[in-house]
Amino acid sequence: MPLHVPPAPPPALRTVLTALGSPSAVREARTPALRSAQGSVTAELPLPVHVLDQVVPQGDRRPRTRLAGWRFLIRCGDRAIAAADTMLTADGWAFSHFFEGPYIASTERALQQAEALPGGYQPRLLSVPELYMLTLWLHGDREADPAKGRPAPADLLVPLAPAPPGIAAHRPHRVADLLPVMTSRVTPLPLLGFPA
Repeated sequence: MPLHVPPAPPPALRTVLTALGSPSAVREARTPALRSAQGSVTAELPLPVHVLDQVVPQGDRRPRTRLAGWRFLIRCGDRAIAAADTMLTADGWAFSHFFEGPYIASTERALQQAEALPGGYQPRLLSVPELYMLTLWLHGDREADPAKGRPAPADLLVPLAPAPPGIAAHRPHRVADLLPVMTSRVTPLPLLGFPA
């Protein structure tokens, strides 16, 4: 079943299109692929980027997420060559930066894999700073507000490559199954007592 990609806030898209149309913004970007692109480039597949603020639950508090921005894949021809991030400021949505690297191809691959999954999902990105990890978050409520919510136990997380050691990239995991693994990765081991 196809993914339901939510529309980005129009001001976020406008800031990315303005930056793409600015020779100085493209020239100053640390993205050789974007600077050397031949032909037209487009901003596609807007994905809300949420940050998981705390992996390890504390007391009754489950891990929380917050919207950090929107990411657009920048396509030239038949492939994504870069991405553009936007962020919410006091004045509204603003272009943040262009970038490239392994997460671009990994995001495209994860989205293609997700299209083949049964059921319908709303794709989002979930950043886990404590693990230096980025996942494709497949939210089960396709009509949900893309700026809100937290991962539900039945939602799927697809770790993008490079994934942390011991967590397989491009393998869909239910949140209820992956969250304990992520928690064990950030929980400090107890110090061993040594005789005095």
